Order: sequence, then structure tokens, then C-alpha cells
Amino acid sequence: MAKRERVMRMSVELPLWRALTAYRIGTMVYAIGLFVAAYEDFARPWVAIVYFAVLSVWTLATLRFVANAAACTKRFLFVDLAISLTGILLTPVADSAQRIAGEGPTLPSIWTAGAVLAYALKGGWRWAAVASALVGVANIVQRGHPSQDTLHNVLLVWVASIAIGYVVEVARASERTLARALEIEAATRERERLARDIHDNVLQVLAMVQRRGTALGGEAAELGRMAGEQEVALRTLVAGGLLPASRVSEDAQQGAFVRIVDEPDEDPDDVPRDIRTLLSPYAGSRVTLSEPGAPVLLAPAAARELAAAVGAALDNVRMHAGEDARSWILVEDWTDEVIVTVRDDGPGIPEGRLAQAEGEGRLGVALSIRGRLRDIGGTAELISVPGQGTEVELKVPRGKAS
Repeated sequence: MAKRERVMRMSVELPLWRALTAYRIGTMVYAIGLFVAAYEDFARPWVAIVYFAVLSVWTLATLRFVANAAACTKRFLFVDLAISLTGILLTPVADSAQRIAGEGPTLPSIWTAGAVLAYALKGGWRWAAVASALVGVANIVQRGHPSQDTLHNVLLVWVASIAIGYVVEVARASERTLARALEIEAATRERERLARDIHDNVLQVLAMVQRRGTALGGEAAELGRMAGEQEVALRTLVAGGLLPASRVSEDAQQGAFVRIVDEPDEDPDDVPRDIRTLLSPYAGSRVTLSEPGAPVLLAPAAARELAAAVGAALDNVRMHAGEDARSWILVEDWTDEVIVTVRDDGPGIPEGRLAQAEGEGRLGVALSIRGRLRDIGGTAELISVPGQGTEVELKVPRGKAS
């Protein structure tokens, strides 16, 4: 199984999570300080004492949950917001009516914003909007009426949390794009290095064997032809890339690095195959492959059957037109169908010969080519003119190719 190179880098989210950790501790101390300073003004200070005891234990015990996005679970977010809302709604019970009427702070004070920011860092702006809206409703209920200062504070938290959540989403998308770019760059450098080594050694030797074998003739000519085919196949492999694209470009922190991915030996049945990859081994000194620059994706079963049909067509060329015949494979990717054409410069097929072969039980074209295409919903059309070669056109409708 091929391994993908690991591309490590710093996540832009980590400083935000560290800042949130410091913010929660600092605002906890600040909220307790406000309570101590106004202790004598509280109607039921014991309610506030119990709440701050719970708040302090919760804040310090859950520091690990605000270390990164992976550690920050949905259950933690739910309980954290519940503690904030409870503190806001308990304020009228613990504090005096005069302080509440004078726009005094709630029990958790600005600690509540930390709970909302955790939602923004974990789930983006949508989560932040829901959490800040709940905090806003709790503040209005606690005040008893929507005063101007209350609405101002609620709107400020709502806008700030949504903005931070949106920035986090953009940062994650940028990190994934950068991670993929770094992976491609590393793979490209490795491919170029291997290509240089192969070009300086293997390809030059194969080219020399082809030239010398052709010049000597006889059995050496056959050896030269085989060397030429291997040279073309090797060049195709090098040009096509040695490392397939990774399907994973993010870790548990949404884009901090590209994980190592194990590629299975066989593609899953639900992963489209690039027909160009399946047809490239057929290219050789006497077989020219012309293909689009972009992948031509087919369902795995359709791709395999189409490639096998092309192989059967090339076998017919070697069998009936001779080893010296040249062939051309053309791949066309249309909106509604995929077309692969196999053409040769052989003597062609005499009229009626195919029907005669089927009558004799020789079903190479009928089964290996037309039968394969029929099984995947496609068609195979054979056009041959004596003395002008043969052309086999294989079509697979796009609906069958996706």
C-alpha cells in the first residue's frame, strides 16, 4: 500500500483556543471579584457563592476541553452554555432589585462570552449565532424588559461571535487548501527526481536497445520492439505521476496537517476510475494513445469493461493485421457520453467476414467487444474498409459512466 507524505504545519486555530483558555480563567476571576466587591449589596449572597463555586470548579476542571477543536465536544458545549444561562437567570434571585434596575452585571458577567466563543471556534458562525441568541434571550428575561443597554450588549456579543465563527471557517478552508498544495508540491518534487533518474538510466538504455535491435534485425528486432514498448509505458507512468491524490487533507483539528493515507490495492466499487490510467499500459511503439488532459471518470465496472474491450480490439489488430500494424487509441470525454476509438492501418476486414466468423464460433468481436459494451449499457460500432484499416468506436453513456 502506498503511503502519502505527511505535511506538518501549525494550525491558526491553536492560538485562538489558547486565548479562549486564558479568557475563561481571567473572566472567572473577574466575575468573582465583582461579587466580592459588591457582596454587601446582594440580597442572597449564598446563592451567588454556590454558583461561583460551581463556576470555578467547572472552569478549571474543563480546561482540556478548550485546548483544541477535537477536545471540545458537543456535550461540553451544551453544559458550558447551560451554566452561563443558569448564572444569568439566577442573578435576580441573588442580587438586589436596585442593582438589577441600575444595569448591574449578571453573575457570570463577561464569562458568558467565553461559552459563546467556544461555539464559534468549534462549529463556525451558525453555532455561534444560536448560542449568542440564547444568551441574548436569557439577558432580556433576567432584566425583565429589553433596555437599550441590554440590547446593545446582546447585539455586540451576537455580531462578534458570528464574525469570529466566520473567520474560523475561512481559516479552516484556507488550511485545507494550503495542506493540499504542500502535498502536491512534495509529490511533484519527488516525481521530478525519479523522472530524472529514470531518464538518465532506464529510458536511455531502452532507447538504445530499440535502436540497436532494429538495426540488427532478426530476433534482435523483436527485442528492440519490446524495449520500445516498455520505454513508452515507462514514460507514460512517469508523466502521469507516481503518487495518487490523497482523499484526506485534514486532521482532527480541521486542517492542521495532511494525514498519512493508506491506498488500497483495489479501488472500492463506489470510487470512479480514470479510464486514462487503465488504457495507458496499451500504449507502445506501435500503439499511440491520445487522451484529454483532465481525468475521464467512469464507474469502476464500466471502466474495467471498456478497457478490456479496447484490449480485445488491439488483440484483433495483432492477430489479423500483423505485428507491424500501427494502432491509435482516441479517448473523448463528452457531456453525455465517453467515446474510445481504436483505429489501425491494417488491411481491413472483408465484407461478410464478421458474420462468417460468428457462424464458425469465433466470437471475439461479438463477445469480447460488443458483449462487454452491451453489459454496461454502451455500444460498439465497427467500421472497416478493405485496404484502409479498421475502426472500432466504443461508446458508454454518461449516465452509465458516473
